[in-house]
Amino acid sequence: MALSVTNLASSLSSLSFSSQVSHGPNTLSFPRSNYLFSLPAKSARRASLSITATVAAPAEVSEDDTMELKKYVKSRLPGGFAAQKIIGTGRRKCAIARVVLQEGTGKVIINYRDAKEYLQGNPLWLQYVKVPLVTLGYENSYDVFVKAHGGGLSGQAQAITLGVARALLKVSADHRSPLKKEGLLTRDARVVERKKVGLKKARKAPQFSKR
Repeated sequence: MALSVTNLASSLSSLSFSSQVSHGPNTLSFPRSNYLFSLPAKSARRASLSITATVAAPAEVSEDDTMELKKYVKSRLPGGFAAQKIIGTGRRKCAIARVVLQEGTGKVIINYRDAKEYLQGNPLWLQYVKVPLVTLGYENSYDVFVKAHGGGLSGQAQAITLGVARALLKVSADHRSPLKKEGLLTRDARVVERKKVGLKKARKAPQFSKR
């Protein structure tokens, strides 16, 4: 027993620890053999975790793909949009969309670009475009060709909805009842209210102060 205590004491005496307090504010420095740790005193016991996320940039559409789509649309629509029979015009806010339906497999092309790429893959906007076709069970029966301008992508998507619904009326008059029941034939007349003189926006007034 005495031998073991003696061995323990000798081993402890052989160890040496050194600690120095640096002159910097709120820092503790612990020198070791070949490296130095410098940590804030308050956060010495806290573990820090940094996470970096990278977002892939959307794939750019080459000019060759755009030219191929233009040739495809012109081959499918001889004489242009105005010469087609199944056509409808939709409006929403400042957006206007001319829609042509052709028998096909459910492809949607907007301004000579694929709908998913044009609408930036937004599922809500893509759903707007296909709601009238899904209502009648034609989602895989017609190809949709659109020329849209004005407003933003949200307004254009809702304008396409009205345009597709109006075009489906030219396919058959029996489509009016189910489309009207879903409210797809009603033009949404809501627009941004104009700014008023003396106000910051349509109704927002500047801060009132008595002095």
